[in-house]
Amino acid sequence: MIALMRRILSASGKYKGRIQWAFVFSFLKSLLSKAPIVLAFFALAAFYNGAATVQMCLWIGIAMAGSVLLQIAFQHIADRLQSAAGFMMFADKRMELGAHLRKMPMGYFTEGNIGKISSVLSTDMVFIEENCMMVLADMMSYIFAEAILLVFLLIFNVWLGLAAIIVVLIILLVAKGMKKESLVDSTARQEQSENLTESVLDFTEGIGIIKTYNLLGEKSRELADNFRESCRVSIAFEENHSPWQRKLNILYGFGAVAVIAISVYLNFSALLDVTFFVGIMLFVFDLFGPLKALYSQSARLTVMNSCMDRIEAVFSEPELPDNGADTIPKSSGVPEVQFKNVSFAYGDKEVLHNVSFGLKRNSMVALVGPSGGGKSTIASLLARFWDVKSGQVLIRGRDVREVKLSDLMDHISMVFQRVYLFQDTIYNNISMGRPDAGEAEVIEAAKKARCYDFIMALPNGFDTVVGEGGETLSGGEKQRISIARCILKDAPIVILDEATASVDADNESYIQQAISELCRGKTLLVIAHRLGTIRHADKILVVADGRIAQVGTHDELMSSGGIYKDFVTVRENSRGWSRRA
Repeated sequence: MIALMRRILSASGKYKGRIQWAFVFSFLKSLLSKAPIVLAFFALAAFYNGAATVQMCLWIGIAMAGSVLLQIAFQHIADRLQSAAGFMMFADKRMELGAHLRKMPMGYFTEGNIGKISSVLSTDMVFIEENCMMVLADMMSYIFAEAILLVFLLIFNVWLGLAAIIVVLIILLVAKGMKKESLVDSTARQEQSENLTESVLDFTEGIGIIKTYNLLGEKSRELADNFRESCRVSIAFEENHSPWQRKLNILYGFGAVAVIAISVYLNFSALLDVTFFVGIMLFVFDLFGPLKALYSQSARLTVMNSCMDRIEAVFSEPELPDNGADTIPKSSGVPEVQFKNVSFAYGDKEVLHNVSFGLKRNSMVALVGPSGGGKSTIASLLARFWDVKSGQVLIRGRDVREVKLSDLMDHISMVFQRVYLFQDTIYNNISMGRPDAGEAEVIEAAKKARCYDFIMALPNGFDTVVGEGGETLSGGEKQRISIARCILKDAPIVILDEATASVDADNESYIQQAISELCRGKTLLVIAHRLGTIRHADKILVVADGRIAQVGTHDELMSSGGIYKDFVTVRENSRGWSRRA
């Protein structure tokens, strides 16, 4: 139990002092909670010995009332210290987690970990701050109180004290077994909570597809099965925990009876004065009360331990190294972007094999090829969403791994096929490109991205709040806002990943105009299938099976035949990509 508390203390950071002070006031409260028993003993002893006076009784009454008032004050101070520390501590932890996630490779987010992250944020951290932090000092007070009672009993009579200590040791042994089993059950419970979160996210995010293909029954059953499993795991947790609590309750009763029996024997044997005998009777039924209260909270602390395991597991995921001290130099005679013998693997599966090419400043290179060939992976490696397995990705001669991540991202803008807007105003979504930009600059970026007119037609103009993910806007409108964001950022290197693939013809013309504004005077790496986008590229790289299969301009590739010419022929017939060499 103390180890679990020590663990939360080690994670509390700058709030550790608040929690430790809470322990101090809980100790004082525990000490004072036994004061009425001690005072009652002295009062009874005085009456028994005929030494009681009105003044003594008055002072004892005042002392009892004072101890109660001080207990209230100390409890209030301890609660304020520990509960406030818990909420502040996990507010910081959430910010730390956000900072940690920003530095992690994109692969972590594509390996089914979204449910884990959501569960850690919405379940594990909430459970600790709401259920455990406010009882930590109470836990310590129970330990202090039990120690105080045992000391009192040893003072009264050493044999009674030793008997109580033996009972406490037996209780601790049983509690150790309870803790071991509870930790296993707690882990299963929190893992199922993660599974349920993943299932709910999957169901809600895919509700459109589920309805379209009439899969409500099947997917609802899957979700319902997770709800039932969560119910089963939670009930099993309680069922496995209850027998241990019954054993402990029996031991508490047995211990009290044993102390009473020994006290009676000692009294009859004239080894225990009657006043001490009466004093023992005053608190014998409270003797193991602190332990009982302590272990009644053990389920919370074991769940807390599993929560801490899961929180620490996310924090222990390796970040992309950001040890680079270099900055990207100004443009010189070297290529703006260069891939040198780059190979990359997702896990054990290598998807890029010895890829080499370069981009001159203010030039446009288009990546084309069959789906799954490695085009998006190349773009992601340039933005350093992952690190290469071997080889180098260079910007102006600097390896991206040797450059500060912040400086690298200042030099790159990306327009994705799937645009994400935050649930915020349109103005704030655009100004994310450069937070220090003035209002006039944001408006100018919107005009260049051909989204100013439709923004002003909205009820609140730039102050209109878009739904999560930009769900209240059309795909073309979201795409233009994302382009406005990139125009405002004004990075020298622009990556376009199928930016016009999922929009209608009306929006495409606006987006093409917006992209033209974005790309003016920039170095472009474009992933596209539309001939109108790639026909005028300075260089076209045909990527197939993780390799550069062909390189050249449109005219050069059309004259040489191969995959690219097949692609053009197929596109003209509106049939898609061909893998024929």
